[in-house]
Amino acid sequence: MSRVARLITAIASIALLGLFVFPVWRVELAAPQYPEGLGMQIGISSIRGLTPNDLDNINGLNHYIGMKRITPSAIPELRIIPWVVGGLILFGLVVAATGNRKALYVWLGSFALAGAGGLVDFWRWEYDYGHNIDYAHAIIKIPGMNYQPPLIGVKQLLNFTAVSWPDVGGWVALVAFILGTAAVVMVVRSPTPKPAL
Repeated sequence: MSRVARLITAIASIALLGLFVFPVWRVELAAPQYPEGLGMQIGISSIRGLTPNDLDNINGLNHYIGMKRITPSAIPELRIIPWVVGGLILFGLVVAATGNRKALYVWLGSFALAGAGGLVDFWRWEYDYGHNIDYAHAIIKIPGMNYQPPLIGVKQLLNFTAVSWPDVGGWVALVAFILGTAAVVMVVRSPTPKPAL
């Protein structure tokens, strides 16, 4: 690996520290009775409201339609993901320090799998959250209705408009992945060094 490729790999790895600081995803809800909106920010180890009362208000609304409470402490992924991100950071820094080409490919592949796995897991969580309705205890019953928010984009859920997009941490992860891809492209295009005689 060239010095530039190693530097880019190191920068990409260090950038992932931003996931420990910034939320990765944001889900917002807008409705006539909530003109200022409600929302959640999802980090690698936390889920919190956009304002101090938003998560409680969302859970209150969920109670009326028979949805489960969003309880961050009950979501095991929030305890696992920080270790995955930490592992990617450490692995990437080792790759940058050693300049091993094959390790770079493995690192970027692991990064891609972790990102794809995280999105699939988030979609599954949303599916469970929006489809497994406790109609027996719901105050408002609409048989056949599901309340799964969109993974990305906008969706109408009764009189609520749900919007879901990456937050700052999500964009940081994307930039880190693009940098890692650039390092791989540089390595692939550079000639393989011949072993010393």
